[in-house]
Amino acid sequence: PQIWEDPEVDLEALKLDKTSRIMTIASGGCNVMNYLTENPEKVKVIDLNPAHVALTRLKIAAIKHLPDYESFFAFFGHADEKRNIENYDTYIAPNLDAFSRKYWEGWSLFRGRRINYFTKNLYQFGLLGRFISLVHILAKIYGQDPREILEAKTQKEQGEIFDRTLGPIFEKKFVRFICNMPPALYGLGIPPSQFDDLKGEDDMADVLKARLRRLAVDFPIEDNYFAWQAFGRGYDRAYKKAVPRYLKEEYYETLKANADKVEVHHTTITGFLQSQPAESLDCYVFLDAQDWMNDKALNELWGEVVRTARPGARIIFRTAGDDSPLTGALSQDLLAQFDYDPAQSTEAVKKDRSSIYGGFHVYSFRNSTKAQSADKEAA
Repeated sequence: PQIWEDPEVDLEALKLDKTSRIMTIASGGCNVMNYLTENPEKVKVIDLNPAHVALTRLKIAAIKHLPDYESFFAFFGHADEKRNIENYDTYIAPNLDAFSRKYWEGWSLFRGRRINYFTKNLYQFGLLGRFISLVHILAKIYGQDPREILEAKTQKEQGEIFDRTLGPIFEKKFVRFICNMPPALYGLGIPPSQFDDLKGEDDMADVLKARLRRLAVDFPIEDNYFAWQAFGRGYDRAYKKAVPRYLKEEYYETLKANADKVEVHHTTITGFLQSQPAESLDCYVFLDAQDWMNDKALNELWGEVVRTARPGARIIFRTAGDDSPLTGALSQDLLAQFDYDPAQSTEAVKKDRSSIYGGFHVYSFRNSTKAQSADKEAA
């Protein structure tokens, strides 16, 4: 339900302005909402997962039709109140498309209508939400409470609490055994095919421990909403500091004004790009989708990027491991049409508060004049 890519890092890399036309994968739709705060011209959203499509459309309908900021924050900031169902039925449902309404009003096993998730803490559901729940259960088995980290007053104290509580769990034989099973990482969105690349020469338990420690320690806990979700299973409701920017009151009116700039499509990335005009997009956000693609799919995708990109278009994505999958996968002719920014890519990984991914990659499309100049220099 919450996207685990830091939108602040995205925005720094994308350099959006009022003429920006963005194509992004939906996932939980948080990134879409955050991009709207920068007043882009258009946001084209695609996803093959019907749940992601329905959730993104729900957020757009909610910002447009709920009566005020407090009801919007209750819906997505709390996501566990009975009034959310009343507000859905009164304000959102009549304005929701048929596809998404059918999804949210459909029935799930044991829980009734899916919209009821918003009375039971939406963020406990979904693949990653259930994975985090299992981590909490595991911590309690070993006598630890992940929520203790949220009580830290300084980053030094965050480190001390982690090293005393959660860190030692990764030394347990059972935990190390589980961590070394490739399917176990599926809950983190890491494909089994990436297991060896991510692991390297280390034990996987040590790799995961290091990333969890980065989440717990490397950023102030007071405004790291990724840490609040991981360790506390919710956002900072009292002070609203540890929340995504789209849930902050200061951006509420901007979001309402820009909501009509979003269009959401239930399709594949490459299939969507094939339907778009040439030179029509400035920004591409692929999340970690390319970790799941083979070389043929990557070449087809980036061929469509070349066709649809405006000169200077920026492309960002994340990977489970450190390295970009494009090197060695794309044809030389394709790869030569893009510039890679290693400095910003490295810096972005350090700044990403979610701490899940090993790599963040920033590419820009070379305009024809620049490409021809580079070819002449190479000759």
